[in-house]
Amino acid sequence: MIEIVKSSLIFRFIFSLCEKIGNQWRSSKIIRAFLNMKDEDSLTGASIFGKIGVKLRNILSTIFKTLRFDKIFNGSLLARPFLWMLPAMALAPIIPTMILFGLISAGGIATFIQMVIHRDKTLESAPVNRYVLLYAVMYIIATFMSVSVKGSLLPGLLTTVFVMSAFFVENSIDSGYKLKAVIFAMICAGVLVSLYGFYQYLFGAAGSNAWVDEDMFSGIGVRVYSTLQNPNVLSEYLLLIIPLSAACFFSADGLLKKSFYFCTSGIMCACMLLTFSRAGWLGLIFAVVLFLILLDRRFIILIVLGMFAVIAMAPDIIVERFSSIGNMSDGSTSYRVAIWMGTIAMLKDYWLTGIGPGTEAFNDVYPAYSFNTATAQHSHNLFLQLFCDGGLCLFVIFVLMIIVFARMMCTAISKEQNRTARIFQISSLASIGGFLVQSMADHSFYNYRVMCLFWIFIGLSAVFRRMGRYSHELAECKFLSERKKSVQ
Repeated sequence: MIEIVKSSLIFRFIFSLCEKIGNQWRSSKIIRAFLNMKDEDSLTGASIFGKIGVKLRNILSTIFKTLRFDKIFNGSLLARPFLWMLPAMALAPIIPTMILFGLISAGGIATFIQMVIHRDKTLESAPVNRYVLLYAVMYIIATFMSVSVKGSLLPGLLTTVFVMSAFFVENSIDSGYKLKAVIFAMICAGVLVSLYGFYQYLFGAAGSNAWVDEDMFSGIGVRVYSTLQNPNVLSEYLLLIIPLSAACFFSADGLLKKSFYFCTSGIMCACMLLTFSRAGWLGLIFAVVLFLILLDRRFIILIVLGMFAVIAMAPDIIVERFSSIGNMSDGSTSYRVAIWMGTIAMLKDYWLTGIGPGTEAFNDVYPAYSFNTATAQHSHNLFLQLFCDGGLCLFVIFVLMIIVFARMMCTAISKEQNRTARIFQISSLASIGGFLVQSMADHSFYNYRVMCLFWIFIGLSAVFRRMGRYSHELAECKFLSERKKSVQ
């Protein structure tokens, strides 16, 4: 199987591109000083960040021991990050943003306390998380350099904490049992969200006229959004979860488990169709194709046949909706293009520092550059929006983080000997890839809960890198009633 993955055209292209860019980036003496990539599994490396982290940890550990805080917190809920992070990861699409913020913050505090109390415990930090840290730092700077500091404080705080959830997730999951619980809980949440979407489609739901050009698509009565207020946001969430469910299907042993995960994947894919999000559909196609080709290039034949089957059997309204991508007669498309043109004009004046995070900062500046008097809350493109929020530095750091992430996962896939671990590594690459494809036509971080889930998946991907360590636990841990089987 590993030879099949390594020989696939998509894998070789992605790996070679990431390898080339990554090598050029890492050859910089400045970058080498801050981000030493030799030690890929802990913060105890030779980088400046690593050295500072170790020294700070030792100082705090001494203080805690002197004040006997280690006796107070050891074994308490505040020293158990997994108990906070699990509900955050599973319930993110359901609970309010501020409750999610509280859970993530508590998980971060628990991670900090655990790190200080258990001084000898290895603190996991994949290469991508060093860029995550840089991104968080740059976002804080952007907040205080905003054209509206007051309006950017809350968005800046929420974003910074949610970004750091990648690091909290990586260090809260330290066993196969915990990882299995997280995966199962997130998939069940995805099914519940999708079922509520079906309810909206069958019985009606309030929606915005701006979501559909009624002159072109009069047949679309309802675009479902479930618990996420907007159909495009719902599709962004499903793009992250569907590949995870597909990974469970391909890695499951036994007909019962395979049937269960086949159903969960099908339910979420059906809900994705009902969002009528064209960018979401494109993201899903990209994610599915990437997942299947990296899994086994022989799936290329199945992909081609599947596309013909979908075109032949899909309802006319879906075919019409999909074929309208790029059609400037569609109000949604022309609206986005107008916003992009206005945003680019704005960035010519704010390219270095940006305007600051949040809709208030955007609304303070954008109207002066609006093309065709189009109004907007954001730029409807994640990459343009990051450029707006923090200028060139934030944009570059995010792009480099994605490159390092892709390189990290491609390397893990090519070297992984455990089949289950490799499948989940492929799924994480597909999830993030599909999400970023949709992000070309939408500001995917506009909804804080979905943004938080993106960073959670970055952290989960880091866990999938070391998933082979937990092969014995994963083999024994069953969620459906099956007899335990011994590991061969």
